Amino acid sequence: MKNTANKPLSAWRPITTDTFVYGVPHYPEHVDESYWDRDAARMAECGFNTVRLGEFAWHLFEPIEGRYDFGLFDRAIEGLAAHGIQTILCTPTATPPRWLTAKYPEILRVDGQGRRMHHGSRQHADTAHPLFRAYSCQITEAMATHYRDNPHVIGWQTDNELNTSMSVSYSAASEAEFQIFCEHKYGTIEALNAAWGGNFWATAYRSFDQVVLPRPNAPVHCSPGHVQDYHRFLAFATMRFQRDQVEILRRMNPDWFVFHNMGRLADVDFRGGFADDLDFVGYDVYPLLHEEKWRTGGHAHQQASFLDKCRGFAGNFIVPEQQSGFGSQVVFSTLVPEPGEMRRMAFSSLAHGADGLMFFRWRPAHFGAEIYWMGILDHDDIPRRRFDEAKQIGQEIQALAPALLGTAVRIDVGIAGADFDNEIAHETYPIGFPSPQDDGTLLHRACFMRGIATGFAHPEDTLERLKIFYVPHWLMFDDDWVARLARFAENGGTVIIGARTGSRDRHNHVIRTSAPGPALSALTGVTVEEFGRLAAPDQGEMMDRDRPGAGHYVETARDTESGRRRYHFTFAGRELTAGHGYEILEPAVDAEVIGTWSNRFLAGRAAITRRRVGSGQVIYLGTYLTDDLAEALVDWLAAEADIAPLVEGLPTGIDATLREAEGRRLLFLLNTEHTPTRITNPPTGTDLLTGATVEDTLALNGYGCAVIRLRD
Repeated sequence: MKNTANKPLSAWRPITTDTFVYGVPHYPEHVDESYWDRDAARMAECGFNTVRLGEFAWHLFEPIEGRYDFGLFDRAIEGLAAHGIQTILCTPTATPPRWLTAKYPEILRVDGQGRRMHHGSRQHADTAHPLFRAYSCQITEAMATHYRDNPHVIGWQTDNELNTSMSVSYSAASEAEFQIFCEHKYGTIEALNAAWGGNFWATAYRSFDQVVLPRPNAPVHCSPGHVQDYHRFLAFATMRFQRDQVEILRRMNPDWFVFHNMGRLADVDFRGGFADDLDFVGYDVYPLLHEEKWRTGGHAHQQASFLDKCRGFAGNFIVPEQQSGFGSQVVFSTLVPEPGEMRRMAFSSLAHGADGLMFFRWRPAHFGAEIYWMGILDHDDIPRRRFDEAKQIGQEIQALAPALLGTAVRIDVGIAGADFDNEIAHETYPIGFPSPQDDGTLLHRACFMRGIATGFAHPEDTLERLKIFYVPHWLMFDDDWVARLARFAENGGTVIIGARTGSRDRHNHVIRTSAPGPALSALTGVTVEEFGRLAAPDQGEMMDRDRPGAGHYVETARDTESGRRRYHFTFAGRELTAGHGYEILEPAVDAEVIGTWSNRFLAGRAAITRRRVGSGQVIYLGTYLTDDLAEALVDWLAAEADIAPLVEGLPTGIDATLREAEGRRLLFLLNTEHTPTRITNPPTGTDLLTGATVEDTLALNGYGCAVIRLRD
C-alpha cells in the first residue's frame, strides 16, 4: 500500500494499492494477556485485516533511558498475525515518558501566558525543541531497527494527530528556533523589518537574536506579518519533526508505507512538504462530535465537508479512526450512532475518498482520560450491535474493494482549498469576516444538499477536471494562479472570485493598488472602490469588543428590525440580504453586471459581475456567501455552467458521490436519515452491496447504503 509512483499532490491522486486496510486501533497494553487471543479471533470474525498499535506506548518501549523492551508488542503482533491480522505501528512521540520530561523539563511546551505544560497529558513536548527531536529520533530508530524484518509490520503512522491538543509554544527553545527560521527566510534583518512593518509601533529589530515570538495580547496584537511567519514556522517545525522520523523509517525498510492521521489541522501545511513526505494521509472521522454546530445539513454534511477538504490536501486517504460509538473526554461528549448509522458513516468515508478504514477503537479503556470512548466492544467485553455492523461492513468491503481501489472522487464544483497561508492570513486579521474555509463550506453545503459533485482543490491542481472553480476570498493570490484560472475559463470553465481576494501580499501587507490587484482585475474586469463590514444575516450588527475578530455579536438598543442596518442586492431574480461584508465594484466595459445593490447608499451599484473569457466566464462576488446566496448561485449555475446533480430528483438526506477511473464508475447513494426513502429513476447498474440490478427505483432503509457500478 504505497504511492510508489510519487505522483504530485492533487485532489484526484489515488493511493497505489491493491489492499483495502480494514481494522481498528488496538491497545493490548490496556488489558490482561488472557484477552488477547479472543480479541484477535473476534477481529478476524469482523473481517479486520489490520490493527494500529503503540502510539502512546513510549514508556513501555523505553521504560528507562536507553533500555528498550519490545516484548509486550512482539507477543501482541505475533498473536494477531496468527489470525491473519497485520500491524501498523506508530512512532510514540505524542507521549514522551516521565523520565524524559523529568530530566529535561525544558522540552515542554509553554503557552502564551508563560505557563509550562506538564506530564500527565499528551502532546506536552515541544516538537521544535532540538533535544526532543533527538530523543524522538532515537525511539524511532530503535523501533524501526527492531521491527525492520518483521513480516507482520506493514507500515507506520507518524506520531498521533500532530498539534491537535496544542500547536503553539512560546518556550525559549522555540524562540531561538524561530530566530533561525527568520534568518534563513529573510537573510537580512532589514528584509524582515520591511516584511513585518517594523516602522509601525517601533517594532523593528537590529539583529535576528532580538526577534521575539508574537505572544498574544501582550498587551495588544502584533503585526499580521509577524504572526503569519510564526505560524509558518510552527508548520515548518511540525514538518521537520515528522521528516526526522520518516527518513529513519524509509532507510530501515523502504517497503513500509508511512502516513499520518490528521486531527484538528492546527499549524500543519500539507502542501508545504508535510504530505510530500508521506505515501498518503489519514483523517480521523468523528461525525457526531460537532453535531450541534451544523444547523443545516447536520453531521452528514459535516462529515462530507471534512473529508472533501482532506482530499484536497493530497488526494485519496485512509481513515485511521472512524467513530463507532459514544465518544467522550472530560470536557465534551458526542452523540451516539443509531443502529445502521455506523455503517452509513463508514460508507460516506469511502464515498468521499477513503481507501482504508479503521474503527476507533476495538474496546474502550477502563482507566485514563477517555474511559467513555466506546469501541466495537463494550466495557463488559460482550459483542453487540456495533460488532455486528463491523462484521457486515467487513464482508461488504471485501466484495467492494477490487472495484473501488484506484478510483478518484468526481468533482464538478471545485472550491479553492489546501492553502495554509490563506487560512492563516485571515486569522491574523479577520475584521469580523468568515474564514475562507467557512465561506467555501457554504457553497459545498448547497451542492451537497442537491447531490452535485463537489470538493476542494488547490489552484495548482488539474482544474480541467472541473466545471466550476470558486475562490473564497483568498487574501493572497499569486499571479501564476491567475494565469491558470484564465486558461481554465478560456477552455469553458466558470471561475468565481470571492470578495477581498488578492487584497494582501505574501508579507500580509495590504496591496498598494486597487483590489483585487492588477492581474485579477484584468481577469475579472472589476476594481474595488470601497469595502466594509456587515453583520451576519442572523446576527445583530455590533461586535463584542471582548472578543475582537471572533465574529460574536450582541444586541444593542438600535439593533431592531426597524433600525438594523441591512444591505440588500438583487441576483438571479431574487432579493437577497448581504452578510459579513460589501464591496462597491467598478466594472470595466467588458464586465456585465449581474447583481446590483438595491438599498441605502449602495443602491444601483454593482454587487456581482461577469466577464466572458474565451468559451468560459469569470464571476466576481462583491460580498460574502450566505446560505441564501450560495443556494441562489448554485441554482443559477445549473443553467449558466451546465452543472447537474449526479441523480435528478434526489430526496432530502441522500449523500450522492461518484468515484471513477477509466472503465469504472461507482455511484454511492447513502441515506443519512433514519427513515426509509425511495429514489426514482436512478442510473442503471449493479448494486455491489447486494448484487441486485438497479433500474427504475431504489429503496433505501433508514441509514441504507447502495454502491452502484454504473453501466457504460
